[in-house]
Amino acid sequence: MKVSFHGHSVVKVETQGKTILFDPFITGNGLTDLSVEDIKPDVIILTHGHGDHLGDTVQLAKENDSLVIANAELSTYLSWQGVRTHGMSIGGAYKFDFGKVKLTQAFHGTGFTTENKEIIYLGMPAGVLLMAEGKTVFHAGDTGLFGDMKLIGERHPIDLAFLPIGDNYTMGPEDAALAAKFLGAKQVVPMHYNTFPQIKQDPQSFIDMLEGKNGKVLQPGESIEL
Repeated sequence: MKVSFHGHSVVKVETQGKTILFDPFITGNGLTDLSVEDIKPDVIILTHGHGDHLGDTVQLAKENDSLVIANAELSTYLSWQGVRTHGMSIGGAYKFDFGKVKLTQAFHGTGFTTENKEIIYLGMPAGVLLMAEGKTVFHAGDTGLFGDMKLIGERHPIDLAFLPIGDNYTMGPEDAALAAKFLGAKQVVPMHYNTFPQIKQDPQSFIDMLEGKNGKVLQPGESIEL
């Protein structure tokens, strides 16, 4: 399994002959190395419906016949736009041909703002456990710190966790370091930082806070083999 980071919260997993893309915010993302024209995902997994996570989902899914996995409300919204979807809810898991996906809770908001200044509610935000090839990757989505991260780590031993550190909208570095301890992941990678002025952070300072000394800063395009 090859797992790569592509700026903000964009994560790509290559496993079982499939390319899985998390939160494909590409257009307007000054930190990504990806282009909408070049990436060909078989599967897109969304943590929630904010624009910097929903991103280019509709275009990518239509052009590549990608399956989009998201919470039930967001999946319904996308299906109305001609996207092939699979809806789930927090706590639920489903076995796909590439592996198993389970949604966990996340403490954040969600919704899409239209040109008419209306906010469309798009279901509860989530974290995502992806289990394939005997490995488990956790994408926390956008979230604050919460105690049940201990239970997530105990129930599902995590090989690699992507945690937001930007503060303001999500956990900051200090809380994210505690989240890493709660989760007990073997490796931890920071995400959701430096894309906007409000979430400017030094990722290495977060790595230095980790008690397990098990963190790694990935530059856009860099990967980890599991």
